[in-house]
Amino acid sequence: QLQLVESGGGLVQAGGSLRLSCAASGRTFSNYDMAWFRQAPGKEREFVGAISWTGRSTYYTDSVKGRFTISRDNAKNTVYLQMNILKPEDTAVYYCAADWYGSTGSSISDYAYWGHGTQVTVSS
Repeated sequence: QLQLVESGGGLVQAGGSLRLSCAASGRTFSNYDMAWFRQAPGKEREFVGAISWTGRSTYYTDSVKGRFTISRDNAKNTVYLQMNILKPEDTAVYYCAADWYGSTGSSISDYAYWGHGTQVTVSS
């Protein structure tokens, strides 16, 4: 079983930055594609971005392109989400997700393993 634990959330002013981390354990991290999703109050969970198991390919939803960057360090079993130029509409609980390499999809159903989430609040 792959366990995922997110950290790095918090309160930030609009225009600021945060870096989220997701630490994995229990399985060989480098075998998994990784993704970030978010869920705002009263809304469905939505795809933010994903990174392939090699780290060579990344994908983002349009609303975060140019502001968010996903990276991974397979030696540290960790995936990161660098968030810059944050906006109030980025406020949400951010979840890390993983699935066996070869998916890198944008649907919730593409990922078998999930963390518990970390809260990001962007004030205006």
